[in-house]
Amino acid sequence: MLAPESVKNHVERIRERGYTILENVIEPERVAAIGEALERLEKELAIGAGKNPFEGFKTFRIYNLLVHGPVFEAIPVHESVLPLVEGVLDRGCLVSSLSSIAIGPDEAPQPLHADDQLIPLPKPHVPLVCNTIWAITDFTADNGATRLVPGSHEADHSPNPVAPYDTISAEMPAGSVLVYHGSLWHGGGANRTSERRVGIAMNYCAGWVRQQENQQLGIPREIARGFSPRLRELVGYGVYNHLIGHIDKQSPVGLLDADADVRMIWDV
Repeated sequence: MLAPESVKNHVERIRERGYTILENVIEPERVAAIGEALERLEKELAIGAGKNPFEGFKTFRIYNLLVHGPVFEAIPVHESVLPLVEGVLDRGCLVSSLSSIAIGPDEAPQPLHADDQLIPLPKPHVPLVCNTIWAITDFTADNGATRLVPGSHEADHSPNPVAPYDTISAEMPAGSVLVYHGSLWHGGGANRTSERRVGIAMNYCAGWVRQQENQQLGIPREIARGFSPRLRELVGYGVYNHLIGHIDKQSPVGLLDADADVRMIWDV
């Protein structure tokens, strides 16, 4: 777990330049377990490469990972990562999506984009999205490390996907995590090696923004019932500011636990 002062410093870096990197914060055993689980799922689910320039023609993605076991349930609530996201958004943030991205050899660079560019609000604006990329393998400039445009989160527009921009590569060893503002311009890099670059895209949004992946419909209730209390909140079984997301004046966590006691706005 990061010290409060360290969390504060990382959040400030995100505010100033749009991103920060937490090096070697994920335990090697957990990195290995995630990598093994992804290899197994790719075979079991017969995952194929993408079919468009954005997803990549030699990139393999697995979506909705929270339905695939406890090794993935630990990702959204990691004690060294979640506090940074809460510092950028707030504690009412939600899981927006959880997926894997394996960039294969000879893949072309992904078009630059901002993860919040489909939200119809003028830019710049308050943080609505804060996303993280977990390095399951080393990220290098040669194997497809995420490309970034530092400071672009303060631009008044999103990038032109076919225009050239000066970028830097978010190089980091396996077990590290890139945390960035949802308005930051970024994209996967070209893979000029013979090995895959494997990462986890753990994305969050503000508690009052619609999630990228529909967590309540995508995760069967019997699976969500086994989640920790904090993970239940993060996937939407809670209310934002004691009100937003309620069902008949009650928190939706009551669908998982009839004895749950959550105070609503009229009780506060």
